Amino acid sequence: MPVGTLANVKTVTPTQLKDCQAEMVLANTYHLHLQPGEDVVAEAGGLHKFMNWDGPILTDSGGFQVFSLSEIRSISEEGVKFRSPREGNMINLTPEKSIQIQNQLGADVIMAFDECAPYPATYEAVKLAGQRTTRWLERCIKAHDRQDVQALFGIIQGGVYLDLRQQSARELIQFDLPGYAIGGVSVGEPPELIEKIVKAITPLLPNNKPRYLMGVGTYKEMAQAVASGIDLFDCVIPTRLARHSVALVKGDRWNLKNQKFKRDYEKLDQDCPCYACQNFSRAYLSHLVRSQEILGYTLLSIHNITELIRFTQQMRQAIIENRFVEQFGHYLTSENFTSK
Repeated sequence: MPVGTLANVKTVTPTQLKDCQAEMVLANTYHLHLQPGEDVVAEAGGLHKFMNWDGPILTDSGGFQVFSLSEIRSISEEGVKFRSPREGNMINLTPEKSIQIQNQLGADVIMAFDECAPYPATYEAVKLAGQRTTRWLERCIKAHDRQDVQALFGIIQGGVYLDLRQQSARELIQFDLPGYAIGGVSVGEPPELIEKIVKAITPLLPNNKPRYLMGVGTYKEMAQAVASGIDLFDCVIPTRLARHSVALVKGDRWNLKNQKFKRDYEKLDQDCPCYACQNFSRAYLSHLVRSQEILGYTLLSIHNITELIRFTQQMRQAIIENRFVEQFGHYLTSENFTSK
């Protein structure tokens, strides 16, 4: 899922997203609450009409942003109080308020409000955050007024402690939700710990419901997660790299500002079907990003999004044809996946 934080995937239009074969996008509850406000979106007819995207949309709960972006905050059983970085006023974000905002935004999938413990954090602190996440989920379910049209996913927490992750998963499964997410990864912990968590926890989740790994989008992390049973990902990598003049090409990262691209008149990637690769040279793209032209960031975003989506499409096809390990085994830790 390309990330459309403020109801837009940065520098890319909805039509261009469809050309990239994006099927679902993510928007951000925290940021949309601050600007323009969920009431404005609701008056416009909901997120789909507001941003002119007729495909599925997922909104996060705002929990991760509150814990990661707000310097002034206080956490209690009620919820989280924090100072708005825009207006300076104090905002009280509770599980009920998060669901109310998401009900108004009108996304197809909404996320339960959770407490995302930082890394590193003590065992006791992570345990308390996980227990609170479960209690908050109960309140989210009770507050959810649009269960017929919006699927509520729960978020498994537990930090890097496998027993706490397992406890969180067991508790959340009891609620029989439409889908489940593994949250609280990619918050600073080493990649090998992410792999360990995903490998241990994903098989505990119902395999007939979507399983979503939040905030992950590198080739290796996605391949390892898919091997464990993950279905959905979101990540800012493709557009963020594009804004830093970086193209993803067959798993490598190319900085188009490098001197070697200045007179390189080959297509960015001869095998890529995206608009950027089919129409422009590396030299032209290098010229655009060196000149800080917005078109350069748009073209690189189109390519990077297409590249990651093609990677997931290739994994899907490899699963269908029973050759996943053969094609993607080099991304996997041998002792974990050779038997699959």
